[in-house]
Amino acid sequence: MTPTPLPLHAVVLFGHGSRDPLWRQPIEAVAARMRQTAPDVLVRCAYLELTEPNLPTAVAELAALGITSLCVVPLFLGVGRHAREDLPVLMQDLRHLYPQVAISLKPAIGEDPQLIGLIAELSLRP
Repeated sequence: MTPTPLPLHAVVLFGHGSRDPLWRQPIEAVAARMRQTAPDVLVRCAYLELTEPNLPTAVAELAALGITSLCVVPLFLGVGRHAREDLPVLMQDLRHLYPQVAISLKPAIGEDPQLIGLIAELSLRP
């Protein structure tokens, strides 16, 4: 039997982080759903602070697995200092460290019109 090849594409769900271990459950639930929906894509969670792994650690692991493309999805509702200042610096460093990997960055999830609509819909439910 031929071994299943490793996925070449990965997604990193990137959150702020918290000292509260329960805080990460929704992000990990999204990752689990993504793995069910697209088993050919490697999905990892990473955090800016207070929670492990951080983004450089997650990307290092994925690069070591031989991925060729990676998309970072910031799970921030608002575009604050972290999304505007910290994340672009992290992305620049990662692109420099892993030139063999095409690393892209999506806009903060809170800017997506579909998510805005879904939040409005959920908020209006009786």
